[in-house]
Amino acid sequence: MKKEYVVRSIDAAPDGAPYVVVSLSSVKDLKEGTGSPPSPFGGPKVMGFTNMNDMMKDLNKMFSGMGMGMQSGVTQLKLEMHEYKEMGLSVGDKVYLELTKEETLGI
Repeated sequence: MKKEYVVRSIDAAPDGAPYVVVSLSSVKDLKEGTGSPPSPFGGPKVMGFTNMNDMMKDLNKMFSGMGMGMQSGVTQLKLEMHEYKEMGLSVGDKVYLELTKEETLGI
C-alpha cells in the first residue's frame, strides 16, 4: 500500500533526544478542506448548543478542535537526525509512505 502525504509540521523531540517528529496530513484530507494549510492548533471553531445534552455529546469534538485532544487525520513519524537531514524535508513537501507485509513461507 502506498499513500501520498504532505508534511504538516516538523518538531524537535520533546525529551531533547536526537530525533524529530514529522507530522503528515493526507493529500486527500487537504483537498477536502478549505485549501489552506490547517493550523497546528486546529484553528478557531465556534460550536452552538441548544441544550446541555448536545454540549456533553460534542465535548470531545470541541476539545479536539482546540488542540487538546488527538489530532484527526495526522500521521506522525519519528526520524533520527541523520535520516531527517538526509531527506531534506520541509513543511509543505509531498511524501509517500509505502507499507508492505513480509511474506513468510511454511507453517
